[in-house]
Amino acid sequence: MLYGAYGYTGALIARKAAETGRPLLLAGRRKEALTELAGALNLPWRCLALEDTGQLINTLKECGGVLHCAGPFKRTAKPMIEACIAAHRPYLDITGEIEVFELAHDLDYMAGAAGIPLCPGIGFDVVPTDCVASVLKSALPSASNLTLGFDGGKHISPGTARTMAASMGDGGFIRRNGSLVRVPLGWDTRQIDFGAGEKMAVTIPWGDVATAYYSTGIGNVQVYVPASPGTVRRMRRLNLVRPLLGIGPVRRFLENRAAANTRGPSEEELASTRVHVWGEVCTEFKECITATLETPNGYALTRDSALMAMQRLDSQPAGQGGYFTPSQLFGPRFVESLPGVGSIQLHRRSSTS
Repeated sequence: MLYGAYGYTGALIARKAAETGRPLLLAGRRKEALTELAGALNLPWRCLALEDTGQLINTLKECGGVLHCAGPFKRTAKPMIEACIAAHRPYLDITGEIEVFELAHDLDYMAGAAGIPLCPGIGFDVVPTDCVASVLKSALPSASNLTLGFDGGKHISPGTARTMAASMGDGGFIRRNGSLVRVPLGWDTRQIDFGAGEKMAVTIPWGDVATAYYSTGIGNVQVYVPASPGTVRRMRRLNLVRPLLGIGPVRRFLENRAAANTRGPSEEELASTRVHVWGEVCTEFKECITATLETPNGYALTRDSALMAMQRLDSQPAGQGGYFTPSQLFGPRFVESLPGVGSIQLHRRSSTS
């Protein structure tokens, strides 16, 4: 079941599945959008509300599992995960939201008892960076610090914009000594060479702050993206009003406005954009290894990664239950199996931190 099939990313996945003959049940709460998409792709559909637990569980039992694409996942993941556990069906989603990864990790025992995998973040959030982190850990087992980042892709989807607006009031996050630590927006900057020369980069609360700890056991994790000095200043000014951003009416206004002002990448951008992923691990003694990886546009990668994950689950033995990161469930070089993705390149270097 593909839930949230009519959103930007859900529709990308549905169209590709129809092209390749992948059987999917399209689902979501908006009947008109579902029937339009299902009719165009000649796929079955089901109108479902997440609040209708009984119908959700019964529908999941008709399917091999779910790929959940309806965000913000901080509001939609819990009922879907609980329904999957009750129906004994695997759960995949495309979130990058830290609280969803923590929720799935907290439900590890229940998923294990049900014999099903819970694997959120099976898209650009967090497949490339999660695989880079796991490969780096294998290359430097004594690493105590992990830094990740990526550069590429200018346009985001309405769903991504809505999720970003919904989380602005939460501030930033890093992992410190194994614990999630809330930090101000624009907390830290550094110079990073993502693959085309050094750029100023700033910390963001990317999903790897949660997942990389479970994939690698490294207790100190930060994630960076390129940003101009002006962008960093604007991020830091938002800290002055951040408590207001989490108030219900303000948050909903920001979500709706953000979604209305975005359209997602065009077909040309999906095909032409390249993303540079970077990672670094260091020991306490400043021994460091960096890694680089080039991928297609993040939404194109999400489409292909989600479809590949469903295919892999079809062929994996039943009964593998619990919470997994993508690199744990499908292997640390899973990302390299996706169309248009290069290989993870390792480089030894001296720490600049």
